[in-house]
Amino acid sequence: MRDFARSESPAVQAQLDRLAQLSVPDGRLGLGTIRALLSRLGNPHEQLPHVFHVAGTNGKGSTCAFLRAMLEAEGYKVHVTTSPHLVRYNERIRVAGELISDERLAELLAEILDVADGLNPSFFEVTIAAAFTEFARVPADACVVEVGLGGRFDATNVIEHPAACGIATLGMDHERFLLAPEEGTPTDPLSRIAFEKAGITKPGCSLVTLSYPEGPTLEIERAAMAAGAPLAMRGREWHSSVDVAGLHYADRHGELVLPLPAMPGAHQADNAALAVAMLRHQDFVSVSAEAIAEGIRSARWPARMQRLAPGPLTGDRIIWLDGGHNPDAGAMIARHFAGERLHLVIGMIEAKNPQALIAPLADSIGSITVVPVPGHEWHPAIAFGPDARSADDVPTALAALPDDGLPVLVSGSLYLAGEVLRLNDELPD
Repeated sequence: MRDFARSESPAVQAQLDRLAQLSVPDGRLGLGTIRALLSRLGNPHEQLPHVFHVAGTNGKGSTCAFLRAMLEAEGYKVHVTTSPHLVRYNERIRVAGELISDERLAELLAEILDVADGLNPSFFEVTIAAAFTEFARVPADACVVEVGLGGRFDATNVIEHPAACGIATLGMDHERFLLAPEEGTPTDPLSRIAFEKAGITKPGCSLVTLSYPEGPTLEIERAAMAAGAPLAMRGREWHSSVDVAGLHYADRHGELVLPLPAMPGAHQADNAALAVAMLRHQDFVSVSAEAIAEGIRSARWPARMQRLAPGPLTGDRIIWLDGGHNPDAGAMIARHFAGERLHLVIGMIEAKNPQALIAPLADSIGSITVVPVPGHEWHPAIAFGPDARSADDVPTALAALPDDGLPVLVSGSLYLAGEVLRLNDELPD
């Protein structure tokens, strides 16, 4: 699988074309290449403002969105790097609150790619080097960094002294990479996932997590103990719950009653609570209860249970968009639509399991239409069951649905989600 990117700016596209030519030798693991690249750039990762580093199978992007919103509500300037992008590559690099401009992005990528000559870095390694280089040059108060894949060998894991590290939901995804046989690693799959995510733990820096089954919990405890990192796990060092009054949060500093997230999905309360816990288990950046509450209300994260606005694609239909593609995401989506019928338009790349969404949504599905995933090999209709039908693209799939008033869910891939947002003129900002 290869990341893809395109731009309406000729200058940016020229650099994205260079990026698209990069490849990673099969089996290459480790941080050697990214460290070598950053060294040539003057080690910008050592010059970042206070970093909040977030890993997890699902929810890490939403947690980053809550962190950014809370910090900005306090008045701070915040750098953010997340992945993948949905429509524009610029989405991966937010500088002091603003998406990087096309002009600056073209200059920055050219600089990084020229410096990288002979190192054979990956698409993501160049992206992280570019983000960290710009973040080191532009003043800001804090930096929010989302792990790309796993944690232990992720290019973002060069950060040495974060304000806090966080781990969101754990689940099965990217098994080919994260479950590759390696001596001395856990044999239980979910424990191995936890081991990889906990690889972002740093000496003396708070590690803040949700609660997990026994095996993954033990792996996280081992990582924290080995690094000498204070561990703050939900259910022990902090607590959260939801009722009609809102989101209840408590830790050794006291209790908060906060609003429920504006982002749809019951699971977003967990992500918001994790962001709160990360802020309250570090001593570098002060954020008030009022700013935390405002951040929970204002945070947005596109293509995660997003109801599309009226636009060229939606017409009069109610259309929901979610880029979920693994079993945990399927379970979250199913909870959102419990007791409701819907039409499913799905596109999923070959490396993913078609049943990840189909099985948990079985009681809600009125029809299944399978579409291609732009730029990738995808599962055909037969993979989703005998009643699934094919369409050439999302507009064709929507046009063929009956006018029965049922909502539509478009899901299965963040790459597909990006195409849907582009078609509906909803560009993430």
